[in-house]
Amino acid sequence: MKIIRFITLTAVLLLAGSLLYVMFASGEVAHSSDDKITIRFGHGAAETNERHYAVMRFKELVEERSDGKIEVLVYPNELLGSEGEMIESVTLNDLQMVAASAFSQYDQRISVFELPYLFDSHEEAWNTLDGELGDEVGSYLLNHHLRILGYFENGFRHITANKPVESPEDLAGLKIRTPEFPISLTTFRALGASPTPMAFGELYMALQQKTVDAQENPVPNIYANKLYEVQDYLIMSGHQYSSVPVAVNEEFWQSLSPETQNLLQTTAKEVAQYHRDLVLENEQTMIKELEEAGTIVLTPDTEPFRKMAEPVYDSFKRRFGEDLVNRVLDAVAEERSGE
Repeated sequence: MKIIRFITLTAVLLLAGSLLYVMFASGEVAHSSDDKITIRFGHGAAETNERHYAVMRFKELVEERSDGKIEVLVYPNELLGSEGEMIESVTLNDLQMVAASAFSQYDQRISVFELPYLFDSHEEAWNTLDGELGDEVGSYLLNHHLRILGYFENGFRHITANKPVESPEDLAGLKIRTPEFPISLTTFRALGASPTPMAFGELYMALQQKTVDAQENPVPNIYANKLYEVQDYLIMSGHQYSSVPVAVNEEFWQSLSPETQNLLQTTAKEVAQYHRDLVLENEQTMIKELEEAGTIVLTPDTEPFRKMAEPVYDSFKRRFGEDLVNRVLDAVAEERSGE
């Protein structure tokens, strides 16, 4: 009888231990017994990408500034699923933080800064995102338990293809992979292409197998994921600027002390600028190395592309609200004039 009781007690303890492990692993328990805070932070970029370097910098600074009371576990390269799946995990607090681009599935207004040819420079984009409008648009996601702490750099998006693209006419019917974002799809339809959405992790093989003929991404993504191996041309179209919002689960956030919140917020903003500077510093070197690898780099006149993309604004004024789009345009105009 004692043996049976011992076996039963052991089984119960093992089961309890397993349940606690699952809770810790899923983020259900954010604080360990010694009050150490664990943050699981996912992103979709390769470990050779500046985004990963920035997230690792965030980890380093947070752990150092908290005197080891906060541990940041980093999961790169879509290890925890696609960007959309990781963001969903953050809404559920299964994952505490994510750096991703796919937030428009929760509120399309987060994409307002990706309207075609909205910004002429990185600085215009940064100052707008870091201002009141960036905060306002980020706040729309609080209804989905997502708090935006800052905007990492994705950069200006450019086209790669296996044929030269020097005018919108060269895009006619071109099967081009885009993210599954309404604004990207609408932009390339307006330019006459045939946009084909798919997950980024599927892109290299799709280009290799010629499922699609072209794609569009910032230079660091093209470089880090070796898309130049399956594409002959890099066309510096600069058709959209895209950021990478960094989000934290709101329930987890509210469980933290004001001091810890301030530490995370301040560090996220600091690392966002670190990431931006790193991307800009390395981009020209990447382009040079792409050319050395055999990529033909073209810099077309973008004015005809801008004109063809103008109807996108009317379409998204109806989606985002005319007031929001006009305020963004006014903010960019003020930034441009130096007011």
